[in-house]
Amino acid sequence: MITDFINSKLKNAAYRILGDGTYFGEIRGVKGVWANADSLEECREELKEVLEDWLVVKIRAGEKVSGFSSVFGKKRMAYA
Repeated sequence: MITDFINSKLKNAAYRILGDGTYFGEIRGVKGVWANADSLEECREELKEVLEDWLVVKIRAGEKVSGFSSVFGKKRMAYA
């Protein structure tokens, strides 16, 4: 479920090369999720990690995430 959500969001990622030759990636519609790295592959991996962290923060805060149906309802919220 989490992997499916992350993979679906990564399909909508947009990348570009910046003036300094580094790669910038973002997922449109997911505020604050972006990455910058020396290679496209590193940028993709970093973007995935940022998205994973973003999702964990949202779940822990009990916030609804569009396109993600959490098994952790308010009464079943899991805390690490």
